[in-house]
Amino acid sequence: MRSGVMTPTALESLVLLLRDRGYRVVGPQVRDGTIVYDELASTAALPRGWRDVQAPGRAGLERRDDDALFGYAVGASGWKRELFPPRQRLWEAVSDGDASFHVVEAPEPDQPLAFLGVRPCELAAIGIQDRVFLHGLAEDRVYAGHRRGLLLVAVECHAPAATCFCTSIGTGPGLDVDADGVRAAGSAAHATTPAPAVPDLVLTELLDGEHRLLVRAATDEGDDLLAALEHREATTGDLAARAATLEAAQAAIDRHLEVDGLHDLLLGNLAHPRWDDVAARCLACTNCTLVCPTCFCSTTEDTTDLTGEHAYHERRWDSCFTLEFTHTGPASVRTSTRSRYRQWLTHKLATWVDQFDTTGCVGCGRCIAWCPVGIDLTEEVAAIRATDGREVTA
Repeated sequence: MRSGVMTPTALESLVLLLRDRGYRVVGPQVRDGTIVYDELASTAALPRGWRDVQAPGRAGLERRDDDALFGYAVGASGWKRELFPPRQRLWEAVSDGDASFHVVEAPEPDQPLAFLGVRPCELAAIGIQDRVFLHGLAEDRVYAGHRRGLLLVAVECHAPAATCFCTSIGTGPGLDVDADGVRAAGSAAHATTPAPAVPDLVLTELLDGEHRLLVRAATDEGDDLLAALEHREATTGDLAARAATLEAAQAAIDRHLEVDGLHDLLLGNLAHPRWDDVAARCLACTNCTLVCPTCFCSTTEDTTDLTGEHAYHERRWDSCFTLEFTHTGPASVRTSTRSRYRQWLTHKLATWVDQFDTTGCVGCGRCIAWCPVGIDLTEEVAAIRATDGREVTA
């Protein structure tokens, strides 16, 4: 496959080329004090010169001292919003005026999507949702409609946040592209590491002297795109700069989650007093599940208009933290915050493996930064591991 180096201004040509080919291009931009992913008409909207500052319970932006286009870690919410929308009409029942009705299914998207700026951990998240929605017992029609024809332009991470721990999961900060396929670079893979969705192009932003983008094609579509863009051959200096960039990014990640034996650790400590400790802090606000790029819980709602001539069946995001989510029969199955947090964490890191053969976490750290009280799942796991198998005083 083709590779090369292009200038940041050539990225505008890529956006225009994708739009000319009928894609709705979605990329990162600054809004409301954070990075969001939304439709991108021009690279002028990219977060040039911004970095995100994240810590448990805190997220914001500050200016960098350069013009990096991708000098941040991850946005407040992932690409999940495009493929698995927060609210989606599934079908509509329309009255025929004679006590009968007909059903109109929601239309398929009229444009394929192109994502620009997908981090390696986010590729892993898309891979996880593909496993759930496309390769499970039944294909989800809505997800498949949004996913069909998706073009992915990945960007290796050179500015991880303090909440990132992708190296523990095996999902970043870089991507290796070779004859064996695409896999994370810069961290060791584990048996439960999710396979990333395959990107079409992989960008590495290089800031050592000349501001430039190393570009590698990973698919035939990506190769065709790169051939249409102005670029030069990559030199040994460019490749060395990429290696140094990924090495620095890996060294900057100091948050850690020990994954060895994690499945049995959590399921063997369902009565651990740490669950009470975290429940005393948890607000059950659902923020962690809303910003998580892999959480897929949903519910459906039926509504009618005022005339009674139209009824709508819609799906919307839900969360295992809501009391109504586990309401079956006369009452909720999980009535306490303790039980709901325990369900979320043990599913994400343990029973998810039983269901889908991978962990449900990609190490992006969003749940840590966007938790109002700064609950850190790596800290909770470490606390349980530190007292595993021993008598603990609550």
